[in-house]
Amino acid sequence: MAGQDLISVDDALAHILKRATPKAQTRSVPLTECLGRVLAENQYVPSDVPPADNSAVDGYAVHHTDVVAGRALTVSDRVPAGTAPKPLQPGTAVRIFTGSEIPDGADAVVMQERVERTGDDVLILAEVSHGQNIRKRGQDLSQGELALARGVRIRPQEMGLLASMGMYQIPVLEKLRVAVLSTGDELVEPGTPLSPGQIYNTNRYTLMGLLADAGCEVVLCETLKDTREATRNMLEQAAATADLVITSGGVSVGEEDHVRVVLEESGNLSLWRMAIKPGKPLAFGDINGTPVLGLPGNPASVLVAFMVIGMPFIRKRQGRPDALPAGEYLPADFEVTAPSTRREFVRARKDGSGAGASVSAFPNQSSGVLSSACWASGLAVVPEHTTIQPGDPVVYYSFTDLLS
Repeated sequence: MAGQDLISVDDALAHILKRATPKAQTRSVPLTECLGRVLAENQYVPSDVPPADNSAVDGYAVHHTDVVAGRALTVSDRVPAGTAPKPLQPGTAVRIFTGSEIPDGADAVVMQERVERTGDDVLILAEVSHGQNIRKRGQDLSQGELALARGVRIRPQEMGLLASMGMYQIPVLEKLRVAVLSTGDELVEPGTPLSPGQIYNTNRYTLMGLLADAGCEVVLCETLKDTREATRNMLEQAAATADLVITSGGVSVGEEDHVRVVLEESGNLSLWRMAIKPGKPLAFGDINGTPVLGLPGNPASVLVAFMVIGMPFIRKRQGRPDALPAGEYLPADFEVTAPSTRREFVRARKDGSGAGASVSAFPNQSSGVLSSACWASGLAVVPEHTTIQPGDPVVYYSFTDLLS
């Protein structure tokens, strides 16, 4: 079991990622269903994309040496997109359209705006060079090259690329199956009137949204009763069902915080209490071999701890090579005058762009203020034992980088 000292964020990440064994099961899904899934195999290009030279514009295909100032060319053919062209007759032009295959013998396309047409003749009004307005065969992808590597998470652009290669059945890793358990007798579901002492179950819906965005499948979603036995039974049930169990609350030192104790008694608690702000009472271990990530109970702490610790673990379990997000250095538009022994992840917003960009902080960084995350566009990092003055560089992670 972890000791009482706070573990650093870096050591916590190293500890957790070491235990993030990628899921090995794969399946084949239709292209229409692969969005957000993780590729299980390298994808090599079966044939050149595009498969033939084609026109980048509507216009006229010619051989550039046939174009002489003041001399018209006869239009000998018309090639709509999707039809096979006949070879270009020497000394003539072919009417062609965007995406149409280039006829043999043609080596340039003149935009229709650069010609005058009279009957069956065209007078070309601009200089023409070899290869002009032609998209070459294999310009996008060449046969045999690696198009997408195993471990890539499929976005709309990857779907389009797979379609351009003629791929329809896509090998992907099975989704990570996650159980979400909320703790607290005070929690009620939205839509239910609140009685004295009750609050709505915020964390359940935050986590369900985060996990859906991460490409996971939520297989169990329950609220635990604040008893040791109920917590133990549900953790064991969740562990038998899921690849990962995520809890919110119940990992601190209160008399009603049972998750940590059950991990110690019935499983394995390998990490507890991290030098992070917000989110210090984070726990990690396993029940019957199934990893359990115990998040704090406060709503902003859940969000931050999931993004900083939970998402890297999930990415690695999904077989993705990019477990840790890439941040950027930006000047702070806020100050931190009291250094902390914990690394602080400030709910922040990137203002401006380019060289004029900076990062501002939401004024209330309380772990219970979830509205701060709706205002923010990411997290700014204040290192341990550090003060910040306006203009000082800080590492900034956008929500997109943290959660994609």
